[in-house]
Amino acid sequence: MTDYLVTGGAGFIGSTLADKLLEQGHKVIVIDNFDPYYERSVKERNIKGSTKKSNYVFIEGDIRDTELLKKIIEKNKIKRIFHLAARAGVRFSVEDPYSYFDLNVNGMVSLLKASLAAKIEKIVFASSSSVYGNSLYFPVDENHPTFPISPYGASKVAAEAFCNAFMKVFSIPIVTLRYFSVYGPRQRPDMAVHKFVKAILNSRDVTVYGDGRQTRSFTYVSDIVNGTINSMEADVTGTFNLGTEKKVSVNELIGMIEEVVGKKAKKVFLEHQRGDVIDVSADISKAKKAFSYKPEVNINDGIKLFYKWYESNVIDSNPGL
Repeated sequence: MTDYLVTGGAGFIGSTLADKLLEQGHKVIVIDNFDPYYERSVKERNIKGSTKKSNYVFIEGDIRDTELLKKIIEKNKIKRIFHLAARAGVRFSVEDPYSYFDLNVNGMVSLLKASLAAKIEKIVFASSSSVYGNSLYFPVDENHPTFPISPYGASKVAAEAFCNAFMKVFSIPIVTLRYFSVYGPRQRPDMAVHKFVKAILNSRDVTVYGDGRQTRSFTYVSDIVNGTINSMEADVTGTFNLGTEKKVSVNELIGMIEEVVGKKAKKVFLEHQRGDVIDVSADISKAKKAFSYKPEVNINDGIKLFYKWYESNVIDSNPGL
């Protein structure tokens, strides 16, 4: 079994990834700074079960602290890293672009510097489909130009550029994964599926930015996690899309949630938000070929699984979301 470092391991995808690695028998070292983008209690709930396991170590810390990273890597003899720590949220990045640059870019450089000192064997970096901006063609493959239209997307492009530079100059093996619209249990409270379920259940307005016909490649979190682990285990480097081939509009998504919840949505349409792309569609053929990536959870089943989790685990501590 392998010892892994997971940055951002108390977040939505990071904690789910850590749990899967624990299930496989690996030792998992998690670092997370409980970024205040959303409430600390949500992340604490994510890792509550993991902290009881002997092969799990949690460290509260910031990835921009290079010396701390070096100490963690050296003490735990880490050779492989999953880097998921980031400031998330496209819309908020428009209001506060500097914080996204600081954490997403400076944090990436800090991790690369620490990895270089420790002779890390491999890094898997979680990037985003936001790097593509508004697509020139569909489905979007990895050769599509990166023209982000949000500071969040721009920060991911910059982080990718540093990964590519360190691979070229220092020969650090790195896989960059561009995630497409991930949803599922533990999803952040500001994300579409979570927000829509909560609003419909509580008979609140469902805010739709634009006309609702914009599309996404919604991807269930377990499929993302499995693909992420496969990319680490395979003898590959480079950039890969992780998503689904099916496009779903926001209006279609709300309709599916209405069916699962058993209530109609009170939709309120507002102006399109700055930074939001119109349509997204993932070409995942490269990942399929390179490390047998195969999404298995369709959107209807995924919403049912999310709703089941929501009923048992949601923390309604921020009713404004």
